This record gives sequence, structure tokens and C-alpha cells, in this order.
Amino acid sequence: MNKVDELKKEIKKLEKLIEKAKKENAELKDEVGSLWAMMDEITKSDIENFSHILEELKADVITKALMVTKKVADC
Repeated sequence: MNKVDELKKEIKKLEKLIEKAKKENAELKDEVGSLWAMMDEITKSDIENFSHILEELKADVITKALMVTKKVADC
């Protein structure tokens, strides 16, 4: 087998590797897109959950503030 044939064989092997890498790359890009979508949903859910907690905390602080008086009662 001469050098030209060896190089052609090596080129074909490399072309197959390139095609395989392109396919894997496309699959990974799709997977990354799905993961980002999940992260967005988790973040949205966390914001909603923590907003509820903050509203409760705010109401509790307001209630406690209204219960405190600085004036002494006349007896």
C-alpha cells in the first residue's frame, strides 16, 4: 500500500470522527438547552416561594410594630 492510499484511509477515518463529534455536539447543545429551561423553571419557582415567605414576614413585622406603644397608659 502506498502513502497516498494510507492518507486516503486516514482521511476517511478522520471524516467519520468529525461526523460523530458533530452529532455528539448537537445532542449536547440540545441537552444544555433543556437544562437551562429547567434552571429557569426552578428559579421562577424559588422566586414565587420566597416572595410568599417575604410577604408573611412583612405582615408579621407590621403586626408587631402596631402592637408596640411608646406611651405609658394612664391608670
